[in-house]
Amino acid sequence: MLRGSDFIIHAGDIDELAILEHLAELAPVTAVRGNVDHGAWAKKLPASAVLEVGNVSIYVIHNLLQLDLKPEAGFAAVVCGHTHVPKQENKNGVLYFNPGSAGPRRFRLPVSVGRLLVHDARVVGEFVELKI
Repeated sequence: MLRGSDFIIHAGDIDELAILEHLAELAPVTAVRGNVDHGAWAKKLPASAVLEVGNVSIYVIHNLLQLDLKPEAGFAAVVCGHTHVPKQENKNGVLYFNPGSAGPRRFRLPVSVGRLLVHDARVVGEFVELKI
């Protein structure tokens, strides 16, 4: 599903380093630490990160409730994880995007990935449900 991507964002709850290593074989990875990421490898991951795609800045954080800045001051999108619920919403000109979870099914949530398409200074999100 991610083959051919220019970049890959992982918003945390990675579970093991091997997942990031496999993703990095497909495209450059921007990843942040989630609340279930433990161990020496996880401690090396930042709590938040910024991905620059052309003239677009994307802020990545695991838990949106821990957002410590005003995204409308320079970010086109905020990507988060934590709830594992696929959701996107535009607020004050910023796309807030949670791709859901591509890992083991959680509760009755869909297994999904998200795709961000960057056009000039605009970011559009879409979800892809994985049939597992």
